[in-house]
Amino acid sequence: MAGSWRVKAQAGGMLLALLGWVSSCVTTFVPLWKSLNLDLNELEVWTMGLWQVCIAQEEGVLECRAHGSFLALPAELRVSRLLMCLSNGLGLLGCLLAAPGMEAWRACEDRPGLKRRLLLAGGAAFGTAGMATLAPVSWVAYNTVLDFWDDTIPDIVPRWEFGEATFLGWFAGAFLAAGGLLLACSACPAGTATPPAPACRQHPTAWGPAEGHSPPPKNADLVI
Repeated sequence: MAGSWRVKAQAGGMLLALLGWVSSCVTTFVPLWKSLNLDLNELEVWTMGLWQVCIAQEEGVLECRAHGSFLALPAELRVSRLLMCLSNGLGLLGCLLAAPGMEAWRACEDRPGLKRRLLLAGGAAFGTAGMATLAPVSWVAYNTVLDFWDDTIPDIVPRWEFGEATFLGWFAGAFLAAGGLLLACSACPAGTATPPAPACRQHPTAWGPAEGHSPPPKNADLVI
């Protein structure tokens, strides 16, 4: 029963982690972290990502331009680039480590200790990747909220809002963290059964006569 639970937990954890890793990779490169609708020209929608800014027009024309110098970017974009790339690398490392450690994988069947360590390492890599995804997405979202409600900016100035990649990044980080946790928990050895309590023993005095007294003869005549 415990082995069946571990196999299901490992399969579910790996599925969640893979889905989160793919979503994190998509979040890293799509220019949909922020969106901007211009009141003066409603036919244009501006979107921003970590690598480029795009302008989508109603006619279906999409024009994208890469950001300038890396050092000229805001701190949130610079750190987000590094953390998202780190998350993608850790997700790939987690796949390479956790896959051979799964019980359904035939590799290293004669070394259960090694498989357990690989699964633990893969789960830790996925969990760290999830944190590395949630941190930059939440930071960019927080600054977007601050800028949107900034009273010092005139009302006629357009405000950036959340893009689709922000929500995708949150889901990706949650899937990575949940998948890594499931894999790590499934790698923990099952608790050993409690040994049965020893049978109750009678005191030696109950086995025979007390010391100093001789047992009566088996066929002794009754003395009246």
